[in-house]
Amino acid sequence: MKTSEQYRSYRKPSWAPPARLFGPVWILLYAIIAVSFGYVGYLWFHAVVPTLVALPFALNLIFNLLFTTFQFKWRNFILAALDMVLVWLTLAWALWVILPFAPWVAYSNLPYLAWVTFATVLQLTVTAMNRTC
Repeated sequence: MKTSEQYRSYRKPSWAPPARLFGPVWILLYAIIAVSFGYVGYLWFHAVVPTLVALPFALNLIFNLLFTTFQFKWRNFILAALDMVLVWLTLAWALWVILPFAPWVAYSNLPYLAWVTFATVLQLTVTAMNRTC
């Protein structure tokens, strides 16, 4: 089953966006992520920023990529919800620590932070609405 079909099959709150909205939003966000996170990687590679500044960006990418597996392949709402919280936490951490080095990276990722905040609340709600226990 395609992820959009799966998403439509879940019980969701009335304020949940339609499945067709997620693709365009993520295309825009992944463009921002590619440029800004790539720049952080460049800064780290050239020893402009320490590893502790680059670390939350790397962790954020890992957690972001794991979400689809947890939610749609394994259909594990609890792991997906925990993962979304980790995506939010690592992103907030990343934007905080990069601010002194590259403010534009932090500011350009505010739409990503806004979306992840919304998506985390949505995921926690969907998880609660689809509990099987």
